[in-house]
This record gives sequence, structure tokens and C-alpha cells, in this order.
Amino acid sequence: MTNRRKLGTVEVSALGFGCWAIGGPFSDTEGKPLGWGEVDDDESIRAVRRAVDLGVTFFDTADVYGAGHSEEVLGRALAGHRDEVVIASKWGNVFDADTKVRTGTDASPGYVRRALEATLKRLGTDHLDLYQLHIGPSIEDAVALREAGEDLVRDGLVRGYGWSTDDPGRAAAFAAGPHCVAVQHELSVLHDAPELLAVCDRHDLASINRSPLAMGLLGRRTASRPATGADIRSAAPDWLRFFRDGVPTAQWQSRVDAVREILTSDGRTLAQGALGWLWARSERTIPIPGFRTVAQAEENAGALAHGPLTSEQLAELAEVATAPGSPAVAAG
Repeated sequence: MTNRRKLGTVEVSALGFGCWAIGGPFSDTEGKPLGWGEVDDDESIRAVRRAVDLGVTFFDTADVYGAGHSEEVLGRALAGHRDEVVIASKWGNVFDADTKVRTGTDASPGYVRRALEATLKRLGTDHLDLYQLHIGPSIEDAVALREAGEDLVRDGLVRGYGWSTDDPGRAAAFAAGPHCVAVQHELSVLHDAPELLAVCDRHDLASINRSPLAMGLLGRRTASRPATGADIRSAAPDWLRFFRDGVPTAQWQSRVDAVREILTSDGRTLAQGALGWLWARSERTIPIPGFRTVAQAEENAGALAHGPLTSEQLAELAEVATAPGSPAVAAG
């Protein structure tokens, strides 16, 4: 495997870093947590810079993460290194930066440019390499947003755009735009997405993979290390099916246990094996695991040295997935 991936007209590292966690706490209007808990901004900055040192060139954030704080921290971390990295962000959520509350959404075409201008200011840059729709309007409404994305490309404010969606129909509709270069969607060894990968193949899109470690389930989060406080996993919404009350559900923990030995072969950590599965799944995949510390950055970046899983390992995982009575896992 090459350690590079195509994102529109630019090349990026095969591993990206997702910056949701470094945004720190924020909540919905009912006070339910939407972040990953408290953060140390200095440690976050050190972690980003360590990732760059280790060859990571792609960083994905969103304006709503930490109600703007993730973009600000990422901008500080990458100051003086903008030409060495590729930055993606997202729009569509509306928030109050003072109270750290997500107040709603805005799917109007007129909001796109206003949101981008605020993002560029927080990041301290004059352009984004990728700008992604972060909410789920109808396909009809999204067509107008796709055209707004084309306007931003023409004005030199973004290189390309995409949609963060798990709906293949929505992804395909956005892909009809000349400068749509990616779809961001869930993909992991516990959750395959063949229809979305097929859309990427048909339209020559990058597959940016959120939840590549199943929100920490394929990392270090266990029942003995529960998520607490301002961590979204402590009061998981319905879509966050891996956790209840801060700990992995028994069903999902059994699925991890079923693949652990295969993923940790060849000296990989569990997280590194999960990332290796993604690279073996498709040459278009760019997983974006989250991080908050230098140690997490080093472990995730260390997966690049191991590369993709072998065809033999994929076959073993397929056997696990189809064995009678075994928990379902993605076979690839």
C-alpha cells in the first residue's frame, strides 16, 4: 500500500486525524453532551504537531465541534505549516460559541458562505481543501448547496466539497457536482458500507471514514474505563449504538472480542489493526480516528508502518463473520 491517498487534485496521507475530540465540551439545547469531554489545548496542539512529524497531512474538523473551539485549536497547531497539510471542515450546524450550545441547523444556500468565512477566521487560513455538508437536508435542497459549493470553488475559497452522510443516494446526488471530491461516512471492521464505497468508485471520490475505531470501542475504551461527564458516550444518543451509560454494550464488546486476535497479529495494537482493515477494504479509504493526546497520535500514526491487513487476515475475518453462532462483523 502506498501511504498516500487522492483527495480531488491533492494527495494526502492515507491516515487523517479527526478533530472532534479536541474541540472539548459542547452540548445540545437540552444540556446533553455532544463532545468527548474536557481537553488540554496545549496537549492537543502537541498531538497535532506530533502527527505532522509522523507523516499525517490530513486533518478533518467541523465548525460545531466545541462550538468553534476545535477549529481554533487546529489553526493554532498548524500555524506556520499550512502549506504542509490538507484541512477539511464542515458546515450546517448553528451554535452559540459563548454558551457552547448547538442551537439548530441551517440548510440555506445563503448560510454556506457566512459559515465558511467564520471557519476560515478560526483556522487562520484563506482557504479550505475540503468543505463538507454536515447535516441531512433533502436531496432537492442539497442540490442548491452543491451549487453554492461550486461558487466557493470558483472564488478560490475551497478546493472541493463533499457530504458527510451514510445515505448512498445523497452521496451520489452531491457527487454530480464537478468539484465534489469526497463522501464522509461511517466505516469500520464492525460496520461495512459497500454501497457507499461503490458510490466512491463510480464517481472517483475519496472515502473519508468517520468512526473508524467505533468511537473508541476498537481502541482502549472498555467497561473498566467508562466514559463520564461531558463525554457524549456517557449519555449516548440512539445513533451511538456502541455505548450505553458510558460503557460498551455486551453485544458490541463481543464483536470486538471476536476479531481482536486477528487485528492484533503482526505486533499491531487493536486500533492499528482496525485501521489496517480499512486500508485493505479499499484504496480510496482515509480513516480519521480521533485523538486528544500525543500518545494517541503516536499510536494511530504508527498504523502507517504496518499498512493494510493481508488478504489472509481478511479471509480470517470473513470466516469469523460467517461462522455459525458468531457475532456479525464486517468481512470486507
